Amino acid sequence: YDFLTKELNIPVSYASIFKGENDIPRDNESFKILRDLGVKNIREFCKKENFWGPTGTKGPCGPTVEYYADNTELWNLVFNEYFCSTEENDIKKMPNPGVDTGMGFERLMMIFENKTNVYETTLFAPLMKIIEQESQKFNLKFARILADHIKGIVFISSEGILPSNIERGYVLRRLIRRILRYGRLLEFPEKNFKKLAKATINIYQEVYPELLRNEAKIYKIIEEETEAFGASLTKGLKEFEKIAAKGALAAKEAFFLYETFGFPFELTKELALERGIKLDENEFQKEFASHQEISRLGAEKKFGGHGLENSKFQIPKSKIIKLHTATHLLQAALREIFGTEVKQMGSDINEERTRFDFSFDGKPTEEKLKKIEERVNEIIAKDLPVIKKEMSYKEALKQGALAFFKEKYPETVTVYQVDGFSKEICAGPHVQKTGEIGSFKILKEEGIGKGIRRIKGTIIYH
Repeated sequence: YDFLTKELNIPVSYASIFKGENDIPRDNESFKILRDLGVKNIREFCKKENFWGPTGTKGPCGPTVEYYADNTELWNLVFNEYFCSTEENDIKKMPNPGVDTGMGFERLMMIFENKTNVYETTLFAPLMKIIEQESQKFNLKFARILADHIKGIVFISSEGILPSNIERGYVLRRLIRRILRYGRLLEFPEKNFKKLAKATINIYQEVYPELLRNEAKIYKIIEEETEAFGASLTKGLKEFEKIAAKGALAAKEAFFLYETFGFPFELTKELALERGIKLDENEFQKEFASHQEISRLGAEKKFGGHGLENSKFQIPKSKIIKLHTATHLLQAALREIFGTEVKQMGSDINEERTRFDFSFDGKPTEEKLKKIEERVNEIIAKDLPVIKKEMSYKEALKQGALAFFKEKYPETVTVYQVDGFSKEICAGPHVQKTGEIGSFKILKEEGIGKGIRRIKGTIIYH
């Protein structure tokens, strides 16, 4: 309160507290403190307005105090003093309470600059100006979405995150695909996404100098992802129109658009709502889960996600088993030389060769490939033991074991380790010592998609 009113010189219109509801008492302590601070206008609200949490079905929660300036919520404090379980309809005091606080910086700028919304502030105005000037069909709502998303894209890309179909990478991919769609609705040239990114960097570079350092990388990510999705967006929109023409959209059809054209669920949902069509997200998630289950069942017939069919192992210690262990060494060597951001994207092994797909931005040089091959052969030459251990999936990850089929493993897994070099969750089989493999040879390296490379290799007997 002192920081707002004395340091920033912002008059607080009013503060709000939790007035109490059901078995949870009124927040008397906060009321007294606010009074002592000199806050004259204190308003009291129910749980819907002044009680936070839990996230999900259970967790910490508690009453909030909120500060309003010019009738805009600017800052809040959450006093996590309860633990709530909505499943059991139970709430109890926590032995160790906490305080969570947050202020909206963009809202603060809106108050400082006396604007009616954040898009008029100096944090967004340069972007909005570019969009208005460059768009053939300007629409305020679409322009704000574009400006908001480009800022998120710039900051995420600067952190070294690449577009992908999982976790943080998928957040980035969804944002880029969304600006592509809204850019087209605005008839905003896609080449000018770079202008918006540059304007964002100019706004924040003094406080976040890493944006300037990573400028080229940010532009490259935006350019490559929009280029890669552009054709799919055009085809997907045509397919969506065909499906939506009947006035309904089933979850299976939404999943088809995701799987075939890379349409995030949120994009399909938006398109459906614009036509007055409701799309059930729960049903979509069921379709997605069903697809994952099919993949999981297929994976259970493999060995550690490396495409090794059970039926192929009729002869103990055959060449395919040696290639399997060599593939583990290959992945470890790739991560050692190119960095731990390298991830397995796919693998297949037969009696003649191993094929390993991995994430990598750029084309590996011949010199680097030679180093990788030499490193694998160095480990083979040391004749190191291949150690097999069983442990819980969580413990395996904790110990640094690599996993390919994330969230598809059973609770207890097998981990194969080559002394300090390679450690992977894998069902096997493998050789007992690396010296049994022979010599490893890279046959071919090529790109098979944006940010994905493929190595084919084989082994030569001594």
